[in-house]
Amino acid sequence: MTSTETDSSCTLPIGVNEIRALLPHRYPFLLVDRVVAFEPGASIHAYKNVTANEEFFQGHFPGQPVMPGVLVIEALAQAGGVLYQLTNRKQGNGVIEDKLFYLVKVDNARFSRMIVPGDRVDLHVTLKRRIRNMALYEGVASVDGKEAARAEILCAEGQN
Repeated sequence: MTSTETDSSCTLPIGVNEIRALLPHRYPFLLVDRVVAFEPGASIHAYKNVTANEEFFQGHFPGQPVMPGVLVIEALAQAGGVLYQLTNRKQGNGVIEDKLFYLVKVDNARFSRMIVPGDRVDLHVTLKRRIRNMALYEGVASVDGKEAARAEILCAEGQN
């Protein structure tokens, strides 16, 4: 969906303050900066702006900073979490505030390009299947229209 408004409860773009209301993650582990497109129950397009000030660049790697692949996968999983929460809101179920969802499985992860300071990582996540308290996503991270990483990600609701 490319329009700037999906309905009265989800006006696009969605900025970091609204994302904080949808996800439990906080600095330095909130890896989604903005949502620019959303189709309820189907897909989301979000992005992460990568800056030289990211804490992980202190050790990965000094003098040649590269965003760790596991954090790229985590960013895709977080975009999936935003998709899940926005879909619940659209369906009238509200935001699930008292539940935590965990990354439980990653399949077919591939990394084809390094992500470095100054890059904007586009996060395209599609819901493949939702089964009970689990959701299976397919995610692609790209920079300047070129694929940098992809993976299938399974997330599950945690036990309280």
